[in-house]
Amino acid sequence: MNAAPRSSRQGQRQLRVGELLRHALSEILQRGEVTDPVLETHVVTVSEVRVSPDLRQATAYVMPLGGRDEPQVLVALDRHRKYIRGLLGHRIDLKRVPDLHFRRDESFDVGAHMDALLDSPLVRRDTSGDPEAGD
Repeated sequence: MNAAPRSSRQGQRQLRVGELLRHALSEILQRGEVTDPVLETHVVTVSEVRVSPDLRQATAYVMPLGGRDEPQVLVALDRHRKYIRGLLGHRIDLKRVPDLHFRRDESFDVGAHMDALLDSPLVRRDTSGDPEAGD
């Protein structure tokens, strides 16, 4: 059963901690609590935080609004990850705040690809119910 939804592969505690981290991290970035010239000029979306089973590692999936300067934003976040971890420690009540890793969120690309597929003439023909519509 390799095709299980992502949420069922993680335990409830992992999901709960990931959601806590996502909300707190989003708030930190939204309020501009990390002083960095790159981060100050970008709105960063935190779409998901996945936590390891031992709760010691967390991977935050992020994307700057509009996808601009994505590599620079990831480098800036990585440069400040220890500081951000400290801010998270003051915000959420955990015995130990996980080590943070930042990755590019590719779900936006997948969504755009699906939209393009659904917009294609062949798919429109197949979904219209009229076999002659695409010819």
